[in-house]
Amino acid sequence: MPRESKSGRWNWRLLAGIAGLALFAGSVVLAARQVRRFVTADPQFALSRDRKGALAIEGLRYGSRLRVLHLFAADFDRSIFALPLDQRRRQLLDVDWVQDASVSRLWPDSVVVRIRERKPVAFVFFPSGVQLIDSEGVLLEPPAQAQFSFPVLSGIRPQDTLEERRQRVRVFLRVQQDMGYLAKDISEVNASDPDDIRIVAQVDDRALELMLGDSDFGRRYQNFLNHYPEIRKRSPEGKKFDLRLEDRITAKE
Repeated sequence: MPRESKSGRWNWRLLAGIAGLALFAGSVVLAARQVRRFVTADPQFALSRDRKGALAIEGLRYGSRLRVLHLFAADFDRSIFALPLDQRRRQLLDVDWVQDASVSRLWPDSVVVRIRERKPVAFVFFPSGVQLIDSEGVLLEPPAQAQFSFPVLSGIRPQDTLEERRQRVRVFLRVQQDMGYLAKDISEVNASDPDDIRIVAQVDDRALELMLGDSDFGRRYQNFLNHYPEIRKRSPEGKKFDLRLEDRITAKE
């Protein structure tokens, strides 16, 4: 009998403890719901259309500010805690020029959008017009009234995939890196054939087309510059030269 009594007392204590935990958990859930209801309904947390700076956009220089604002049109006059942060970030990544973005709530009634824009590296000419391209092969519309000084990357077609464009850009950047400070002379890189890179360089105020092959771009170009006074005497009208052979530079018709 004593053992049964002791076991019975222990069971009641266990049941009382479980009931207490359940009551506590229920109260926490209820409190959380009340807090959420409060912060999503109380006007003091609303994103105001009229207050300047309520929606702050940082880092946007060339992308469309109007398009970014349009993404948040449905969030105005609502609590900032009802704003779907992850969804808005994904939508921002679809905006032209936006490479990365974050969306943050700022207590009690503001939202901050931070944008990292893409950095173009070259111009691309298409029949439909001129576009910019970044290091990842993403095409960008040139902003109105913005001035850029980049070489032209030729060899990219309108129907090329993103991966195909990315490969061409990698070749372009490899040429620039190998050329070093001499890259300042380059006005165009033709990367249509990675095994036969061609550039257009400004030498003595003349635009010359140079065939560089697939490597040693800087060395071959420097060698051409070293011998150019003599080359020009022999071929005064020459504007296209083959630099791919180690022991000679050949003028092309």
